[in-house]
Amino acid sequence: MVKEAYKFGLPPILAGLLCLIPGWKWAAGVLIFLGLFVFYFFRDPDRKIPSEAGAVVSPADGHVVEIVDEELDGNSGKRVSIFLSIWDVHIQRAPVAGRIASVVYRPGRFYAAFRKSASTENEQNVIYMNTPGGTLVFKQIAGAIARRVLCWKREGEEVTLGERVGMIRFGSRVDVWLQPEVQVVVRRGQKVKGGESILGKWNSTI
Repeated sequence: MVKEAYKFGLPPILAGLLCLIPGWKWAAGVLIFLGLFVFYFFRDPDRKIPSEAGAVVSPADGHVVEIVDEELDGNSGKRVSIFLSIWDVHIQRAPVAGRIASVVYRPGRFYAAFRKSASTENEQNVIYMNTPGGTLVFKQIAGAIARRVLCWKREGEEVTLGERVGMIRFGSRVDVWLQPEVQVVVRRGQKVKGGESILGKWNSTI
């Protein structure tokens, strides 16, 4: 469980317990339920990281909502978008092993994360990674409920495949931009797990 859970989960639980003193059972139940849900939301389960050479894993839990051809910084590639509901684990993991080249924060709107426009218009962190196979980019994108994107890594840091790199608070979206050399193996609508499900494979072993 992420440590932030205590900051957000304990206050409503304590307030709920205080409501029991004057006998406000309904209010107490709502507050305690809210606090317990926060602890559930901030869960951080271990994952079985694939050992397959050239694998690109999902950086997030959720459902694949888009797989489209898309240029990024003048380079052709393919974007895979994953929608995270409030019931999904919200920890993000490194889709490949490599070095964090840069983390670019972009302020923006808070459209519903399942909308296509969220990829370009919502608040987000754009994370560029240098890998033996080339550049890989993924985005932590805020949604209508999510209001904070957190990246725990900094420029120059080395990360391993599936390593925890950050989180988004409440419903959100994560995009992964893949070079043409990566063969996408997931399909739209597929449920994926961060650090465990394979999104694609490099055509040549890296």
